[in-house]
Amino acid sequence: MSRQKQAQLKKSVAAFANPDTKASILQLINTIPPFFLIWFLAYQSLSVSIWLTLALTVLASGFVVRIFIIFHDCTHGSFFKNGKANRIVGTITGIITLFAFEKWKRSHAIHHATSSNLDKRGTGDVWVMTVDEYINASFWGRLVYRLYRNPIVMFGLGPFYLYFLSNRFNRKGAKRKERWNTYVINVSVAVIYSLLIWAIGWQAFLIIQLPISFMAGALGIWLFYVQHQFEDSYFENEDEWDFVKAAVDGSSYYKLPKVMQWLTGSIGFHHVHHLSPKVPNYHLEKAHESTPPLQQATTITLASSLKSIRFRLYDEANKTFVSFKEVKELLRKRKLGIQMNPGRSTVQEK
Repeated sequence: MSRQKQAQLKKSVAAFANPDTKASILQLINTIPPFFLIWFLAYQSLSVSIWLTLALTVLASGFVVRIFIIFHDCTHGSFFKNGKANRIVGTITGIITLFAFEKWKRSHAIHHATSSNLDKRGTGDVWVMTVDEYINASFWGRLVYRLYRNPIVMFGLGPFYLYFLSNRFNRKGAKRKERWNTYVINVSVAVIYSLLIWAIGWQAFLIIQLPISFMAGALGIWLFYVQHQFEDSYFENEDEWDFVKAAVDGSSYYKLPKVMQWLTGSIGFHHVHHLSPKVPNYHLEKAHESTPPLQQATTITLASSLKSIRFRLYDEANKTFVSFKEVKELLRKRKLGIQMNPGRSTVQEK
């Protein structure tokens, strides 16, 4: 795509980067109160059936994901035109979703500025190693990476790492505004949870809140993971990296059933979001449908997205993701002391 066409594409999408106050307020109304209502019904249903309670927690977790998308838009300053409104709503939704607003705002902005850039990985991203990096890593380095990329660790332990560690502590060098925002959210969560435990008991609280947090967290990680980890996803080194290509070719269009699209705040139109983060979630679909070049982005479905589980390493030579199994033979050769040609691809070495 020529520079002129890229500029035109960005201009076309920028037309949708216009927050609608009425639409934003409506989204708050149809998302946050229903979540609290479902939470209350889950508690009331404990006297009827724990299975009914757990079924309601599944639904509630979907609403948490939708609340997170509102939080996410606020970090981009795209949910309201007013910056203060974004900060207030972002902090409130951060309390509900257990995410530190200012801290995540910073790391996510870096993710957008460096997505698909092989030379600037490490902040706000899912950890990706190239095949060469993996092969040349120490035994312990490979082991840690394999554990990180294990689905049980990533989607099972990942939510608890985010909730109890990553989002609860400030990063080194955080500025005063960021630090205090984290403190406010932490104290608010502690007070609200303490009051709930006092009111309904710790057993009932855990039976309801733990499944909600776990499922919402796992689904959130999955959405973030699958929309950048697809077979022909775009990755380049700094000297070749291009922002528009990273957005359109390095982010997928996750085509979901309408109910799931609603619960996930249309974040499946991830290529649109990366091209213009200022587009609020309720305009993403319209931007996609009104811009033909965006309709050529890689489309994945619920079924095809499951393939991404086996994508572990990025093969720079073939511009594709590969599995650990596909590099096993190369590791065997390395142990035998066979000299490798770094210019050849992993598939060719096999």
